Amino acid sequence: MPAANELKKGHIVEINGHYYQVKNVDAKSPSSRGAQTLYKIRFNQVPGGRKLEGSYTGNDQFPHVDLQRSNCSFLYKDGGLYTFMDAEDYTQHSLNESDLEGSLEYLQDGMEGIVVLVVDGQALAIELPQSVVMEVIETSPAIKGASAAARTKPARMATGLEVQVPEYLEPGERIKINTETGKFMSRA
Repeated sequence: MPAANELKKGHIVEINGHYYQVKNVDAKSPSSRGAQTLYKIRFNQVPGGRKLEGSYTGNDQFPHVDLQRSNCSFLYKDGGLYTFMDAEDYTQHSLNESDLEGSLEYLQDGMEGIVVLVVDGQALAIELPQSVVMEVIETSPAIKGASAAARTKPARMATGLEVQVPEYLEPGERIKINTETGKFMSRA
């Protein structure tokens, strides 16, 4: 049984008979001596997307969820369904658009390294790789001498994702983006 102080973003827990994915964990240490650290945790129900927020002490326990992680690649989108294929046994998992909230902007055709979270044979959510490589489709022109300054400009990717990038980048360049923060990491 995982405790509240062990939960991280992306973990799945069971609360009141429903599955919830951890979206954000915020630890608050009280100033008085002897008081326990409080963990303010934001969850999204999977499937469904209903939000739940709660404060827990580090010792609060959650029921164990028999979770399987399947290494998959993104195959295609059909209407509102996104289909992923397991890299080992070629099983296909489909998820609704609402189940992929916050991850859609990073999905590209043929993308590998995605982990599909499966409970009781049903795909509930995905975990993206730590970083993705995408091509800049639209941004303002590069400025000469901009490499000396740390100023940024907005850049749009093919998936619609908008990221702040250094001024020296031009359309057509490939960049690495952190999927947790949504920030530019480096050229690819």
